Amino acid sequence: MKILMITPYLPYPLVSGGQIRTYNLLKNLSSKHKITLVSFIREPKEKQYLKDLKPFCENILVYQRRKAWSPLNIILAAVTPYPFLVSIYISRSLRRDISNLLEKENFDLIHAETFYVMPNIPQTNVPIFLVEQVIEYLVYQRFVEGLPSWFTFLKPFLKFDVAKIKWWEKHYWTRAKRLAAMSQDDKNFIEGIDSSLKVDVVANGVDIHYFANIKKQKTNKPTILFVGNFKWLPNRDAAQFLVKDIWPLIKSQITDARLWIVGRNPTPDLKNYASGDISIDEGVGDIRTAYGKSDVLLAPIRNGRGTKYKILEAMATKTAIVGTPLATEGINIINNKHALIGESAKDLAEKTIRLLKNHEESKTLAQNAYELVATDYNWKKISNSLDKVYREVGAK
Repeated sequence: MKILMITPYLPYPLVSGGQIRTYNLLKNLSSKHKITLVSFIREPKEKQYLKDLKPFCENILVYQRRKAWSPLNIILAAVTPYPFLVSIYISRSLRRDISNLLEKENFDLIHAETFYVMPNIPQTNVPIFLVEQVIEYLVYQRFVEGLPSWFTFLKPFLKFDVAKIKWWEKHYWTRAKRLAAMSQDDKNFIEGIDSSLKVDVVANGVDIHYFANIKKQKTNKPTILFVGNFKWLPNRDAAQFLVKDIWPLIKSQITDARLWIVGRNPTPDLKNYASGDISIDEGVGDIRTAYGKSDVLLAPIRNGRGTKYKILEAMATKTAIVGTPLATEGINIINNKHALIGESAKDLAEKTIRLLKNHEESKTLAQNAYELVATDYNWKKISNSLDKVYREVGAK
């Protein structure tokens, strides 16, 4: 099949969950399909990575994404029906080029990764397969609800923008021939809003061999790991929750414990938490080393649906996991078998302390989790599922 894939980011280097997902799907599907990739870039220097994607693509087109806080984008979000999130990706040149591509090439399918690239797709008879990595309006809705009181004067404007996100997200659900969600919960949520929509679950995966090829090292101090890209709002919230509410409870019981927060783009307020027993590290070149030198991955995620790569990576490296139900959403994890699951700060702290003190239980959970991820969440199996959907959606 000939597929036109449109993404809001270049799928390389592998520094975000979306990039990891798209890269591995391209890699595994390229032998079965001819894929033209259309991607946004933030900086011209990203073009150096095209060589890493060319082996998997027939053609690659890149377009400069508008800066989020540029005057033009602020004006567009203010005076057009589009929300701030969508206006960043509106491009006349891209829409024109996609229109020309659709006229010249006999594509069987358009794969749109996230709804906010959809305004660039002109009216067409080519079926559209829309992938929702998360339900975006829920993420921003929770963010606005959690703003401190001194943001009160801005809340009406932000709530209006969230309402626009919700409207357009639901609108593009109906424009697509088929949808994909990352988890059964997200599928149920979307179908609960509109039962006429057909939604497949195409889960995220992990490169098992890559992550399993790391030896666990005995730590000098009990080490708790948090992993996340802090451009993503739910990761910021989780890190704040961890440092302010959970960490003091752990530290009161295990005085020599260490908290290691790893991820790109840490905010200034997060950096301020760095101290003798809290490390904020944005310079880890190989994330596998962080898992190899940690005892427990703690993922107190309170917002943001979809599968969390940090959980899959921890499973593949046999790192014991403590997390919230949202952290393990989309993965068939059973509490007390593959991980320990809790919600309150007290519960999450107690479960983390339990694993730090009980190495046999920690080891058993990690082994069970590894067996689950190796069987059900490898990219080959997931790409085969996506290939099946492609053939159904693109069938003439």
